[in-house]
Amino acid sequence: MEKIVIVGDSTASIKEPSARPETGWGEKISRYLPQHQIVNLAKNGRSSKSFIEEGRLLQAKKELYAGDYLLIQFGHNDQKTDSRGTTPVEYQHNLATFVQTARQQQATPILLTSITRLHYVDQQQLDPLAVGPYPEAMRALATSLDVVCLDLFAATQRFFSALEPQQAKTYFLHLEKNQHPNYPAGITDNTHLNDQGATAVAKLVAKCLTNAPLPLAQQVLLD
Repeated sequence: MEKIVIVGDSTASIKEPSARPETGWGEKISRYLPQHQIVNLAKNGRSSKSFIEEGRLLQAKKELYAGDYLLIQFGHNDQKTDSRGTTPVEYQHNLATFVQTARQQQATPILLTSITRLHYVDQQQLDPLAVGPYPEAMRALATSLDVVCLDLFAATQRFFSALEPQQAKTYFLHLEKNQHPNYPAGITDNTHLNDQGATAVAKLVAKCLTNAPLPLAQQVLLD
């Protein structure tokens, strides 16, 4: 069985029980790819830089064999101003390292732009720079390296823009005080997904895959 290895940040990663109902889209993707083994190595709080520095790319490399796929999604933490942060050029350099690692293993790299943050520039329009310059930097790199890029930033912007803001919030980690035992004070988080949001984004990933020029496109099972 071919593997799909996911590397990325908290928008994709597996969550601890103490973080629920926060959910990563990588936890929901297997329903659309039943013929593949999903290995979700995405980790909360990681940027393209810190993921490599911590040896996590080497861990991913050990999982990859000929015919496998490496899904690569970073950007949210590359925006940070602390030690995790990268410039767009550094970000591209790091992404190229992920791509080269997959190709060394005769696996296929697939880049995914970050999901949008739920940031509005007015009452209805989402901020086109909600993840800064990083989605565009990834698209440019994908072109230069001839790598398939799933533009999940654009897909999630379209999806959430089609909803009223109050409805869009129901896909993110928004909880009132005492609504959930893990967040007794409540939480307003416009970056991280809940179960419904992760399911919706996983379906967007699957839909993007069906349009990709890859054998994998024929193996996606949509609802």
